[in-house]
Amino acid sequence: MAKSKYSILFEDNDIVVIDKPAGMLTIPDRFSPAENLRALLTSKYGQIFVVHRLDRETSGVLVFAKNADAHRNLSIQFENHTVTKIYSAVISGQLAEDELSIDIPLMPDPVHKGLMRPSARGKDSLTIMKVIERYRIATHVECDLRTGRQHQIRVHSASIGHPLLVDSLYGKSEAFLLSTIKRRYNLQKNEEEKPIISRITLHSKTLGFKHPSTGADVEFTSELPKDFKALLSVLRKYSAIPTITNKFQNSFKTIQ
Repeated sequence: MAKSKYSILFEDNDIVVIDKPAGMLTIPDRFSPAENLRALLTSKYGQIFVVHRLDRETSGVLVFAKNADAHRNLSIQFENHTVTKIYSAVISGQLAEDELSIDIPLMPDPVHKGLMRPSARGKDSLTIMKVIERYRIATHVECDLRTGRQHQIRVHSASIGHPLLVDSLYGKSEAFLLSTIKRRYNLQKNEEEKPIISRITLHSKTLGFKHPSTGADVEFTSELPKDFKALLSVLRKYSAIPTITNKFQNSFKTIQ
């Protein structure tokens, strides 16, 4: 169950743009009775059309159509990969490149149902990854999703050896604890440590497309949620890279 309700970033007669909290389903899950955005919006508007989805634990911006014509128009834009989709992510380890193009085809995993895997037989999948900030144990990156395959950023990150810092499916961690990076972290007797973030470290930051009726370019942005900001804060405080190290790395790249 999501900790907070969704918020509406924009709406008119054709579309409604949502800021989805982590933990809320986009559409019903036959394995979970949890509330979902499609049902909530259908109850509010009478009818709603799903254009795209976000994973349950991914927060951020997504758009729904209010009528069939708008749905058809937006679906074509998504199919043609003309939609701008920018995500914020925190990945494990230090990404060496400042910008990296990950062009790795993906396909459904035939062994593990519901998962994806890299494969030459898969569909073309392209992610442009740019470094925002590096830490000793992680990197804050911005991902420009040029295609929209299921779990694309999660699989692409894992495939280059830098899975999301928190990702139980494609990485190794279900949560991030302060004790991971803070020395001499002590708990009181019988006290259980609360995680800084306990869902995948991925946020849908920006969504841009042509309005289905007017044709105007529109763009919507979702601010980083509290748990994501808290993670970045503790990484800066307890896992910062000394400035001299960054200067050395830049000099080394120039010499090469």
